[in-house]
Amino acid sequence: MSTDMFEARDRSDPAQREADLFAKLPAAIAHAQETAPGWASHLAGVDAASITSREKLAALPVLRKSDLMRLQQENPPFGGFLSGGLSGAERVFMSPGPIFEPQPAGTDPWNCARALHAAGFRPGDLVFNAFAYHLTPGGFIMDSGGRALGCTVLPAGVGNTDLQLEAIETLKPVAFTGTPDHLKILLDKAQELGRDASSFKRALVSGGALFPSLRKEYADRGVDVSQCYATAELGVIAYESPAREGMIVNEDYIVEIVRPGTGEPVADGEVGELVVTTFNRTYPMIRFGTGDLSAVLPGHSSCGRTNRRIGGWMGRADQRTKIKGMFVDPAQIGELVKIHDEVLKARLTVTRKGESDAMSLSVEVAGGTSSLLDAVGATLKAVTGLKGAVQFADPGSLPNDGKVISDERNYG
Repeated sequence: MSTDMFEARDRSDPAQREADLFAKLPAAIAHAQETAPGWASHLAGVDAASITSREKLAALPVLRKSDLMRLQQENPPFGGFLSGGLSGAERVFMSPGPIFEPQPAGTDPWNCARALHAAGFRPGDLVFNAFAYHLTPGGFIMDSGGRALGCTVLPAGVGNTDLQLEAIETLKPVAFTGTPDHLKILLDKAQELGRDASSFKRALVSGGALFPSLRKEYADRGVDVSQCYATAELGVIAYESPAREGMIVNEDYIVEIVRPGTGEPVADGEVGELVVTTFNRTYPMIRFGTGDLSAVLPGHSSCGRTNRRIGGWMGRADQRTKIKGMFVDPAQIGELVKIHDEVLKARLTVTRKGESDAMSLSVEVAGGTSSLLDAVGATLKAVTGLKGAVQFADPGSLPNDGKVISDERNYG
């Protein structure tokens, strides 16, 4: 296994890394309390100087994404969780929900360069970045990480496939960043049109699950694909190395796995909700509950990196579900039901169709019409930003299990 690391501290002594993290945590918590009124309220009565261990950290309340969305609505735009004023942010983003995120200052504010390096990206590589640059931060996360690493970035964004293929054939990028499905769309379209997209040799994907069958298909086509786990609020939390032994936690992050619905840490190896603490001075996050499920893996990676490892993304602790790189929230389906008086109940089912995500909405109605079917479909796209099939169901026929979104994709 290659010993080439992004930084020497990738191989730091684990006990020393842990000590270093908790030595600087009290100052980070105090900074959040002093500069962000949302944190001052959320952590009221907390003595920052005393939070010097995992046990002490576990006593603090979890701030979940759903809480942050609510608090932002009550106190727009950031719910009081931005340290200082807006002048400290370089950009502002609006992700589905909606939820607003500031871009911190710095050349690699989301800590992406290390993940790109582990995926084989190197200075001088031309990176085809197929994450969106509009409203959401995905494009900028990879863009800034690539440039910090010394790569040249082609900001391709999403859509305009024919134009993208022309750019690929002419510029011959060796590296790709985007959602797991999008590279296949480009390669398949290039094959269909007789365009040359053979320059791609490596990729780093995020925003959804990289299914084993899709990774194998990419490998068979000559592209080595790695994945990382990132969120708009936290940046790149964990990433794969060439060892492919789970995901390695990024430096300067404290990761906990807690029992869903609580702040109580579970034993290593047990699946629970991923809770993350960062040291970002612009937009600090202290015990931020992602709503995603994962587990801490035992031992360290054979690649030589010594940080803790997690099992990657293992589903949602709540019903908020990522589809084609976009989160869909039960509240959005509730909004659809309110818009259409004829709809008594709705349930969104998420599956895989080939190597892409697919969603279908079942709505209970009494005597539905084709015009209503079309109208519900249009509303579904409007509230989620995604297309999905719609079918009627008889009143009372949908399962009485409390689920608004049923994720039926197989992550094995």
